[in-house]
Amino acid sequence: MAIKKVGVLGCGLMGSGIAQVSAMAGYDVVVLEAEQKAIDKGFSGIEKSLGKLSEKPVEKGGITAQQKDAARARLKGTLNKQDLADCDIIIEAIIENVDIKKTMYADLDGIVKKDCIFATNTSSISVTELMAATKRPERFIGLHFFNPVPLMKLVEVVRTIATAPDVFETAVEFGKSVGKVPVRTSDKTGFIVNRLLVPYLLDAIRAYEEGIGSISDIDNAMKLGCGYPMGPFTLLDFVGLDTTYYITHVMFDEFKERRFASPALLKRMVLAGWYGRKSGNGFYNYADPNSPKENRF
Repeated sequence: MAIKKVGVLGCGLMGSGIAQVSAMAGYDVVVLEAEQKAIDKGFSGIEKSLGKLSEKPVEKGGITAQQKDAARARLKGTLNKQDLADCDIIIEAIIENVDIKKTMYADLDGIVKKDCIFATNTSSISVTELMAATKRPERFIGLHFFNPVPLMKLVEVVRTIATAPDVFETAVEFGKSVGKVPVRTSDKTGFIVNRLLVPYLLDAIRAYEEGIGSISDIDNAMKLGCGYPMGPFTLLDFVGLDTTYYITHVMFDEFKERRFASPALLKRMVLAGWYGRKSGNGFYNYADPNSPKENRF
């Protein structure tokens, strides 16, 4: 099927990014939010991102002023679910809460056209569980983008046991059309990236707890020894310690293995409200965002 109009649920960091790359790819995009201020904030971020891209030379990945204006013109924000009725694909990027997501899908199921594809951007929740809230299991998939969406090239395309083959391939082609490299995966907790990444991040915390090295030494060791762009603690602060802590619960519940269990330090940091960059404190202190200082525990 041909996708012409894209619906996005949520205009936060991920939702606005998905909306931006879809509009830049030539799709008409409607973004649903619960409050106008959330739309305004998300669209302001898109405007800033498009502005930066328009300042770069086209040969280095930039866009022209005309392309910027055209992408912005394809974006529409709404508070009304009925405005998504004629979308060909709807990508959900709201809070990682199963009940809220399922309620949203159930509400939209009777509004959108029968051949509309439902997709979720979840990084950890079972796609199959969300699918069960709808009457279109064969047209339900996972499309897991990565933050920041306009810059990160990967999208995990997640197939459930009920997803129709043509829907799966349509999702893969959609991923390519918005400038991403799609990888095919199945609905197993963590998919590919988090299944491999989360144990690595948790082991880094355990290594620190056991006194193997300081936070900055472990970060530098993995950057310089393995060629990683970020060390594990810098990445944890960037992703959000609360987000990682939530994912550990989902993954441990699925596999019951120690490598997916939250280390004690991570739990205590989250309880203290130390979520990383977004809270100003994590494994590093961000009082000066341009020169974060290592915390010591």
